[in-house]
Amino acid sequence: MSFLLEVARWLTNPAHWQGPNGIPTRLEEHILMSVISTLVAAAIALPIGLTLGHYGVGGALAINISNIGRALPSFAILVLAVQLFGIGATPAFLSLVALAIPPIVTNSFVGMRDVDPDLRDAARGLGFRERRTLLQVEIPSAVPVVMAGIRTAGVQVVATATLAALVGWGGLGRYILDGFANRDRVEIFAGAFLVAVLALVAEAALAGLQYLLTPAGLRSQARQEAPTMLAGQSAQAQGAT
Repeated sequence: MSFLLEVARWLTNPAHWQGPNGIPTRLEEHILMSVISTLVAAAIALPIGLTLGHYGVGGALAINISNIGRALPSFAILVLAVQLFGIGATPAFLSLVALAIPPIVTNSFVGMRDVDPDLRDAARGLGFRERRTLLQVEIPSAVPVVMAGIRTAGVQVVATATLAALVGWGGLGRYILDGFANRDRVEIFAGAFLVAVLALVAEAALAGLQYLLTPAGLRSQARQEAPTMLAGQSAQAQGAT
């Protein structure tokens, strides 16, 4: 209990809320690096996943990209990037982008692949050209799954951006790194707590964005299907017992 009180005192200490090492500055650095990395990853991954899903090819490629991304640790990418580019922002940026690409590629591919074929046929029957079908029918239908991939990537980037402190890019990871250097358990815990809170905020913000971008018809359909899904899960649980 006394340890948690020390952490609370550290977090509420006015000295930790001002200056270049203050919480607002480190928080701004952490958010900036996370947002930029996720946006760049999305700019790379979305065209690949959406195109493969639209044409229904390259499924093995999308899955393999995801598997490689999960198997290759971000720390390993960071170390390799440091060898190539030296200490600084570039290695951290590259490792975070590489971390975010796989879930976005996979989810955008799956989202496009699973669009109801009847919707495509109906759009073509109404005279929609390929481009219009893609932009007005397929992508809006795939938004929930695509955004789920971006949510996963964004939260992973926020949590992993603490590694940026190892190569001098700042962020909330500085508190963890400095805490280890000074053998200050309170600072380590406070830094980890701030990262955890930021990850939860990022999850909530991206979930809200996903809700706003999902077409109203799909949102109501999901609400109607939820009770049926829950009832099915309950029946399965009862049958298992």
